[in-house]
Amino acid sequence: MKILVIGGTRFFGIHMVNELLSKGHDITIATRGKTSDGFGNSVRRISIERTNEESMKAALSGTHYDVVIDKIAYCSNDIKYLMEAVDCDKYIHMSSTSVYEPKHINTLESDFDGVSKELIWCNRKAFPYEEIKRQAECALWQEYYDRNWIAVRYPFALGKDDYTKRLLFYVEHTMNAIPMNIDNLNCQMGFIRSDEAGKFMAFLVDKNFTGAVNGSSQGTISLKEIIEYVEKKTGTKAIIDTTGENAPYNGEPEYSINTEKAKALGFEFSKLQDWIFELLDYYIYQIQNT
Repeated sequence: MKILVIGGTRFFGIHMVNELLSKGHDITIATRGKTSDGFGNSVRRISIERTNEESMKAALSGTHYDVVIDKIAYCSNDIKYLMEAVDCDKYIHMSSTSVYEPKHINTLESDFDGVSKELIWCNRKAFPYEEIKRQAECALWQEYYDRNWIAVRYPFALGKDDYTKRLLFYVEHTMNAIPMNIDNLNCQMGFIRSDEAGKFMAFLVDKNFTGAVNGSSQGTISLKEIIEYVEKKTGTKAIIDTTGENAPYNGEPEYSINTEKAKALGFEFSKLQDWIFELLDYYIYQIQNT
């Protein structure tokens, strides 16, 4: 298949592109050209300015793609600029579980209604992250309802390649006895492994499906469990205090993400408890040896 990937040069986008290449797809990557990648001559490259309507038209008009995978559409205008410029049979949008108002235990795709919510054409700075991602989906549900599209909703992605270093924050602060302000210590939370996040998006390119679909590792874990594991493994003691540095997952509610729809399509995610402690061990080792 001829596939255009918008973004895809870091984190789980790399896993996604590698998976697509392993399946023999013809890949073109569209970015600003400012981030190098390791794909060599196995992909084509075009330059775009994602938030500029004229740039999108100039770069994408006149070429047909079987599938477009868009990892960097954050707002309704981003959706509009692409949809009005590109010719494709299927569009896969990287959405987020942040669209849910709020997430909760057993969060289902139907818990966000992109049809009834008011659509506002906006740029990326118009609203907080959660709202601009909702508006991006609203554009799909309301303006482009007749197009063949998928919105993939993930919680926080984790992996050794996680450039955000959010999970690493808890490990570092625990091991170094740096005070942390954590407002959701006991909340059960869901995550997705970065390689599976990439592989699932690649999996969807030839599936006969439209609409929203969740992706997440099976099961949940609390920050308390994570911190206690690090404490036991290293003999350190976390300092949790309201005067400490604000933790990156503050404000997240207790939630789990239902992935039965993905399973019905033929993709089953791994169990969170089967890999997260190995990742914590990796972070612990890195800190101990720096």
